[in-house]
Amino acid sequence: MTLRENNLGEVLAQALPYIEKFYGHYVVIKYGGHAMLDEEAKAWTIRDTILLRYVGMKPVVVHGGGPEITRAMEKMGKTPRFVAGLRYTDEETLDIVKMVLVGKINTELVSMFNAQGCKAVGLSGKDGSLIVARKRASMLVREGGEEKEVDLGLVGETERVNPEIIHILSERGYIPVISPIGLSHDGTSLNLNADTVAGDIAASLKAKKLIILTDVPGVLRDLSDESSVIRELKTTQIKGLIKRGIIKGSMLPKVEACKRALLGGVEKAHIIDGRLKHAILLELFTDEGIGTMIVKG
Repeated sequence: MTLRENNLGEVLAQALPYIEKFYGHYVVIKYGGHAMLDEEAKAWTIRDTILLRYVGMKPVVVHGGGPEITRAMEKMGKTPRFVAGLRYTDEETLDIVKMVLVGKINTELVSMFNAQGCKAVGLSGKDGSLIVARKRASMLVREGGEEKEVDLGLVGETERVNPEIIHILSERGYIPVISPIGLSHDGTSLNLNADTVAGDIAASLKAKKLIILTDVPGVLRDLSDESSVIRELKTTQIKGLIKRGIIKGSMLPKVEACKRALLGGVEKAHIIDGRLKHAILLELFTDEGIGTMIVKG
């Protein structure tokens, strides 16, 4: 089912039980991929998020910006480097990350929300000590058939989320829009993976849903076949799919973020295609849903 295949009455009738179920609850949306790069997709994603606010939910947006960070780095003559889907971050890269995420993307998103008559506030993980982070330990990776330790530089992982500022803003009708920059105990800024941050924030809020927008229809059994979507995935199945190479690359932190969120108290997590018009509404308000649903078990 799509919104275009049903008349308005049918859509609303199907949506009503879900609106009642999610009323007053947090829904955390990780905003990234095509939905951020295409202006039309950006506009409908913003409007759909505002709709959630207007029907009584508490949406919280965590945004990435990987493609824009990469473009900015390349313009400055710097070659991006990734390890297990995470960006290696030295001091110069961190400056670019902060410039793009906080200075550009966050302010643009907040302006778009406000232009639609909705109150939004831009935050980074540094504001109100929202995300206390620590430097990520070296990772064991396999390259050329050999395992070796790789230091990711100024890349962090969440130590603690302090959601007080989110509660205050949400209760007053604002949509928090969050950049994934954290602050360590010694005051060092750290680059955080946006998927991971979304999962950690969802867990801290005990959100009803975590929705991760990406550029594929969901977790695929066959990466070359977009019809091979795994419709439902249990947390206990994730390790096996990683070992088999089905979950890898940029999908790895997304699935791990969903798992962390579910183990932290989130009811359900979803990885869905942000290229699909009204993807958020199709997931939340239709019986079939879309993408991959991940559940605890």
